[in-house]
Parts: sequence; structure tokens; C-alpha cells
Amino acid sequence: MIRAAVAGATGYAGAELVRLLAGHSGVRLTMITSRQFAGQRFDRVFPAMAGRVDLVCEELNDARICEAADVVFTALPHKLPMNVAPEILKRGRKMVDLSADFRFNERRIYESVYQPHSSPDLLQASVYGLSEVYSAEIATARLVGNPGCYPTSVLLPLIPLIKGGLVDLDGIVADAKSGVSGAGRSPSLAVHYCEVNESFKAYKVAAHRHAPEMETVLSREARQPVQITFVPHLVPMTRGMLTTVYARPSGALTAETVQDCLTTFYAGRPFIRLRPPGAPPDTLHVRGTNFCDIGFVFDERNRRLVLMSAIDNLGKGAAGQAVQNMNLMFGLDETAGLDQIPCAL
Repeated sequence: MIRAAVAGATGYAGAELVRLLAGHSGVRLTMITSRQFAGQRFDRVFPAMAGRVDLVCEELNDARICEAADVVFTALPHKLPMNVAPEILKRGRKMVDLSADFRFNERRIYESVYQPHSSPDLLQASVYGLSEVYSAEIATARLVGNPGCYPTSVLLPLIPLIKGGLVDLDGIVADAKSGVSGAGRSPSLAVHYCEVNESFKAYKVAAHRHAPEMETVLSREARQPVQITFVPHLVPMTRGMLTTVYARPSGALTAETVQDCLTTFYAGRPFIRLRPPGAPPDTLHVRGTNFCDIGFVFDERNRRLVLMSAIDNLGKGAAGQAVQNMNLMFGLDETAGLDQIPCAL
């Protein structure tokens, strides 16, 4: 039985982690932390967990969390995980970080997007946790940087085609829409009900800090520099993410070629579901799950490939993928604790 702790358990991603780990047959949830709710029972903060999780939220303490757990999930704001990681790893524990602190192997790139890194020596040791692409590296990792939700939704449909040399690396455009929970639980005017209800808007156009994360991974897979235009949008729903990627073929291309590429690349990967022609992905069908549904249309008239993906931003985009990575790190079936039947509605 793996002992697991969640640092930052009362944010949206942290709470989803607690939910998934509490239902995982191979895991015993031993400690949860929350600065804001320290001393309060988790099921008082989230009444939906009544009768399932009665742990009391604690202040984060490095020594205590290492004593309590074999694996620590850090669902904390950027900059905090880099400060606790050295002690966790020094004590022989494993760590899955849901912030951006360990998504980059290069200090220069991380610091150009976020802030100075206090544990730069650990960046080379971290593995980017895109489960379906880097599963072999994740299986031997002690430290995994869980991908952002937007990058997950863009990279999963695009990487197979880039590795297969099927798309032109110039002029790629990614257009993504996210539910409001992607902004986190802390209140702010931008996510106030009156600001988002019956509203649909783009934000941080071509300036979102997830773009360098995507470009770093795409460049690694293409073995040459790749830049994309990324446009995120906020939609008035709680959870879910729909992404559309536009790319031009690198040469002769058919819908059959694209289908074969995606089918071959994701053969045997239980959380990737390829949608049939004429049935594009829908956020409704992945809500509360770790699935990524992928579809595409090859616009022959305009010689443009349109890739589409749907994920739950708190599931496959955060907590679900983090649990999947833990499963890989401990040699478990990657579906363990994540095999819930999706809701039909």
C-alpha cells in the first residue's frame, strides 16, 4: 500500500487529487495540507467528501510530510514546490509536482517565464509528466513535473503527427477554451460570477505562459525549434477544456494517414480515445475523467489539418494525470484509481 500526501489539498486540483487517491485501492491517503484551512477536517471544507475523507488539514512541514508518505503531490502555487522538493527527495520520497516548477529542464527557460529557481540542480532530474509520451522515463523518475492543462490538450493530438513528419512546423495555431476552475480557487474579479456568466472571451493572446512549455516539448520531439500561436479562452462552465489545433501538412496527406498515425501512436493507451469521423470531441463526455478524446478533420480544399481534443482540466489536465504518473512511478497499472465510468450526462 502506497502512502500518499497532498500538499495544497484544498485548491481545486488538490481536492480532485484527494478524491481520486481516496478511491485508489493501492493507496492510503495519510496526510493533507492547507495553509488556509489548517486544523479543519477536509470533509468540512468539501462536504461532498463526508464519510470518505475525514483527515484534518495540516500546515506543510517537510519532515512531517516525509515521515507520513512515500509519494508527495504538491498542488501548490509556483515557487513553493521548488523549496520543499530538496528535502522530499533527500529523504528518499517521490514527488509529483502540479505547479510549473519542474516542467522545464532548463533553468533559463523557466526563469524567463516565471521567477528565479531556488533548486536549479533538480531541473535536470525532473521528468515531464505527459504520461502517454514519456511513460518509460516517468517509470524510473523520482520527481515528475506534471504538465499544464493547456499543454496536455495541445500536445497529445499534435506530438504523434510531428514525430511522424506529417505537419509543417511553421504556422501552427492552437485555440483553446477552458472552464473557470482552471483559474484556481482563489477569488478574483476576473472569475467573479458576474464577470464570467454569459461571457466568452480570449485572454493573454499570444502571451500565455503555457506557450513556452508547449514549444519546449514540441521542439524536443521535432528536434528543431518550433513556435506556435496560442490563444486561450475562458468559457462560463466549471470544468472542461476543448482545444483546436490548426496545421498545414508537410506533404501529401490524407485523412487515412492521420488516422493511422494517431491509432498506431496511441495503441494500448487506455486514456486516449480517438473519435470517429463526424463526431468531434465534447467536454461533456470527459467530465470527471482522465480521458483525452481526440478527433480531426482534414480540410482538403484549404490543405489544412484541424485537430481537436477534449479533456477535463482538473482530471487529465491536472489531478488525473498526476495519479497516472504516480501509478507509472510505482509500477502499478496506469489505470489504477482512474477507471471510473464517465457520467452519461
